[in-house]
Amino acid sequence: MSKLSLLLTARFYTTVAQTRQLPRGDIPEIAFVGRSNAGKSTAINTLCQRRRLAFASNTPGRTQALNYFALGVEPNVDAYLVDMPGYGYAVAERSAREEWGRLSGSYLAKRVQLQAVVLLIDIRRSLGPLDQTLLDWVRPEQRLLVLASKADKLNRQQQHSTVASIKRTLKERRGSATTEVVAFSAPNAIGLASAKATIEAWLQASLGDREKKPRAIAGL
Repeated sequence: MSKLSLLLTARFYTTVAQTRQLPRGDIPEIAFVGRSNAGKSTAINTLCQRRRLAFASNTPGRTQALNYFALGVEPNVDAYLVDMPGYGYAVAERSAREEWGRLSGSYLAKRVQLQAVVLLIDIRRSLGPLDQTLLDWVRPEQRLLVLASKADKLNRQQQHSTVASIKRTLKERRGSATTEVVAFSAPNAIGLASAKATIEAWLQASLGDREKKPRAIAGL
């Protein structure tokens, strides 16, 4: 493997609207998920140093598809980043909530290629009820990185206090599962280096594990 940052090789790969369209094989995936308007698309673009790699729908919460971005020096695909639909506005309507669950919920709960989840939340709201509902879909043992976005809206002391509170809540929910929490602001680069280091380390660990296993994994 080259020492080139995998995140810097990101490019659009495909859009998945149904589980039968999910890529086959054993290529590891890291999913980005969060409430609508939590800053998910901005975070992906900033981490990958791409201006328009991911973009938000003009109608938040309406796009119910998974956008796959390939990582690796072309034409190789070493891993995928998966941009999931925003979760929030749709929760008020049962039909929309069920629609989110059919693809996105099933993906989070059952996708064997999924190696880690990056959850975007608004640091000013901490882990709200909708965020905790979303966490119900994430497997208990799954690696989880929480990016508490818009951290520039709080001072340093408030950031530390909120992050500590989030960590306590996640400890109660997830026990000893691998969980990281980072105060994050894409425009101000707060937490950017830490977030990139965590994601890159998890990607490299997943690639190392992949080399050790027989390649017989199918899709969801």
